[in-house]
Amino acid sequence: MSVIQVNDKKFQPYISAAEIQHRIASLAARINEDYKGKRPLFIAILNGSFMFASDLFKEITIDAEICFIKLASYKGTRSTGNVITSIGLDEPLVNRHVVIIEDIVDTGNTLNKFLPQLYNQQPASLKIAALLHKPEALEYPIVIDYLGFNVPDKFLLGFGLDFDGLGRNLAEIYQLIEE
Repeated sequence: MSVIQVNDKKFQPYISAAEIQHRIASLAARINEDYKGKRPLFIAILNGSFMFASDLFKEITIDAEICFIKLASYKGTRSTGNVITSIGLDEPLVNRHVVIIEDIVDTGNTLNKFLPQLYNQQPASLKIAALLHKPEALEYPIVIDYLGFNVPDKFLLGFGLDFDGLGRNLAEIYQLIEE
């Protein structure tokens, strides 16, 4: 892994593909144990979580379903503070065990706006799996039940995380080099 450039920004290596895959396998093992016999519904939040959701779901060995919802609050390297729903949730959640799959929880704004909608549908349980969490940026009391990595409050790229639509396809995670 070496320094890369996306548009006018430079990024340095931060988390390797091997570290990511190792952590995903560990999270999946815990989820498999916790949900044995329960047939959970995973809700992956697009666009950022698609790589994490795919790799995590491949490691799920229990009966489970997955669906996708598109929520967005980023433009460039900053959160807009507004959560936009582009694709809605079509699955009924009443008495279902639900696991939200999120790429990164930073301010918590997106989940803070989305979770009440889910709780109103009366799921049997609701947990959050996030690959990344920025504790220093958290503004809302979001509890992450299955966490990959705590990271500093820096802009990250790769493994589903983008900079204006680019870089999602990188197998590693990179950190913005501040100039």
